[in-house]
Amino acid sequence: MSISLKKRDDKRMYPGLVSLKSPKSMISETYRVLRTNMGFAGIEQPFKTVLVTSALAMEGKSTTVANLAVVTAQAGHKVILVDCDLRRPCLHKMLEITNDMGFTNCIMSEIEPERVARSSSIPNLQVLTSGPIPPNPAEVLNSVRTRNMWTYLKQRYEYVFIDSPPLLSVTDATIIAAQVDASILVVRAGKTRNEAAVQAKDRLQQANARIIGVVLNQTKPNGQDYYYYYS
Repeated sequence: MSISLKKRDDKRMYPGLVSLKSPKSMISETYRVLRTNMGFAGIEQPFKTVLVTSALAMEGKSTTVANLAVVTAQAGHKVILVDCDLRRPCLHKMLEITNDMGFTNCIMSEIEPERVARSSSIPNLQVLTSGPIPPNPAEVLNSVRTRNMWTYLKQRYEYVFIDSPPLLSVTDATIIAAQVDASILVVRAGKTRNEAAVQAKDRLQQANARIIGVVLNQTKPNGQDYYYYYS
């Protein structure tokens, strides 16, 4: 399947995809810095599957993973963006594409991802939306088929970026973190409580996740609305 991410002046198009709408902005540049530093983190221990998550909802994880996927594809890497938030998926809304088929179809019906993943007008970027919401998201994500999915995608893409529910809400993100190569934690300035951030980090560590970075979002240096920091 294919989707067209057309450049338009309407700010309502592709909400949150600043790397697509304003590629020369300071915010887009910080995503590229995040991409570059992510590459440095993989020099000694390479990784392909990357979970982007947060402690709680509304902290910017979906925006971060989508923009990170875009700038990584723009750099010439073959990328697939996967929505594994099987409770409140939003990547299809951000990209303005349908969500009638996606990840859950691949897992439940053993459909090959190529049949339902959508190609974008951004070279090298494909999107696998969540698909129909299952009654048992944690069980789906903890299945052998899901684990096999990451192996399958790693053979076909340089990077697999994954969105998930927040860490402190349900167990889903912890399950995925234990399966993938690396994790990035997003925290929101002025909203994420210190104790919540620590609990989120602890849950990733309990899953033996490899935390390669922390993104601090929505600080306001020099009048900017957002800023992303990688460490």
